[in-house]
Amino acid sequence: MAVHQHTTPKAGFPLPSLHRNRTASAPESAASAHADTHTVRAYVFASARVLVGFVFLWAFLDKTFGLGYATQSGKGWIDGGSPTKGFHGSVAVGPMQSTFHSWAGATWADWLFMLGLLGIGLALIAGVALRLTALAGTVMMAFMWMAEWPPAQHMSNGTPSMSTNPFADYHLIYAVVLIALAAVSAGDVLGLGRLWARLPYVRDHKWLH
Repeated sequence: MAVHQHTTPKAGFPLPSLHRNRTASAPESAASAHADTHTVRAYVFASARVLVGFVFLWAFLDKTFGLGYATQSGKGWIDGGSPTKGFHGSVAVGPMQSTFHSWAGATWADWLFMLGLLGIGLALIAGVALRLTALAGTVMMAFMWMAEWPPAQHMSNGTPSMSTNPFADYHLIYAVVLIALAAVSAGDVLGLGRLWARLPYVRDHKWLH
């Protein structure tokens, strides 16, 4: 007579549960997706930081050496030209028109403007001191906004101002971008932000971050 033996699973070797693995992997997938999103966001902000920094740095280089873009060759700062004379001297609208005219070509105004362009540009590209950079850049953009005075539809001589918006223009957009870059610590990626923040003096003075 044949004897049939019924086998039972051995203790200590449980079969894997597909449902349990799916449940366990869901949080991991969500965490991975969040990390990927955070990484992409960080690189987007870092890229914006470098590009905006190059805008400021290029403005400094062009005005200093007369590279033939906004500043004609031979009329750069090193050639004896004034970085502020053309812009401030041509202001023809707004409540600070006479003030800008008095500043045009002044030595202190030239140095302050050029050092601002250079400092903001280098700090953004390096990713350091973004809070101070945002403050300095916002002040600069505010003065340039007042010089162009978008609310005016006509210049002081009656000609059209060609303003396309009574408030928002590229100066305000630059200011908001600078503040945003500082708020998200955009210098930590593709920059020296983390190293800068670990310096003893910077660590003790948060406004230098």
